[in-house]
Amino acid sequence: MASGKEYLQFILGQLSDLDDVSYRSMMGEFILYYRGKIVGGIYDDRLLVKKTRSALELMPEAICEHPYEGAKEMLLVDEVDSKEFLTKLFEAMYYELPLPKQKRRNNGER
Repeated sequence: MASGKEYLQFILGQLSDLDDVSYRSMMGEFILYYRGKIVGGIYDDRLLVKKTRSALELMPEAICEHPYEGAKEMLLVDEVDSKEFLTKLFEAMYYELPLPKQKRRNNGER
């Protein structure tokens, strides 16, 4: 089941106090970025974030779920109605997330 744009817009509204939150649509779901780093995504109208130390500290009772078959486990965020909590969560996670991988350019040489 694909995620709806309405849920995406709701989550983006909840994250509106943060600068540089963006998303990319991928196969009916949405990958969420904060300051260029992948934080998580919206899968089947659920907000899932990467499993980081700070996310586990802020959500010790969080349920681990797979966003899709074959993917790594992520944490289900239940407190989506709290703008303050989501802001705190994304800010705390940012420093633990890896930098995006740089795409190699193919100059036609091998």
